[in-house]
Amino acid sequence: MNADEIVELRAELIARTAADQRARAGLHPDRPTAEQWEHVADIDRENLRWFAPLVAVHGWPGHRLVGVDGAHAAWVIAQHAPAPYRALWLPKLQSAVRDNDASARDLAYLSDRVATDQQRPQRHGTQWLRIGDTNRLYPLSKPAKVNLYRTEIKLDLLSDTDIKSAYTSYTEITAVVTGGS
Repeated sequence: MNADEIVELRAELIARTAADQRARAGLHPDRPTAEQWEHVADIDRENLRWFAPLVAVHGWPGHRLVGVDGAHAAWVIAQHAPAPYRALWLPKLQSAVRDNDASARDLAYLSDRVATDQQRPQRHGTQWLRIGDTNRLYPLSKPAKVNLYRTEIKLDLLSDTDIKSAYTSYTEITAVVTGGS
């Protein structure tokens, strides 16, 4: 990519993420409508159509290529992509973090998201599940160490209450969703 293409890529990543965030901010806080969710889904589909070939050809757009804000925007797009794409892109983001070319915080969120997609416990406690009026953490791999892991990447600590109330398994989540049946 030449310098002009890189500038355009950064601007496109940031603009797409801004549209993503506007759509999500437009969701009714208590009862989002089907139309609001469809608008979010349309943006996610368009972002996927644009982003997947970019990553396939050029790899993860990291700090050195698109700046810190551009790399973070890439993560937002990835975080809102379908589960198979998140899993596909996770190793690319891991590699970028190892090369000091992406954020460890972004990696924590994507890693936890992929873990929950695959019904595995999460490490950093970034993923929550709202069922009705109750919002609890998805299962944690090591509840006693979650705040240590969060401290390592400068995430705010979770309260003891939040950690203790985390779901213990995906079986528990299924029981809650199905009413114990």
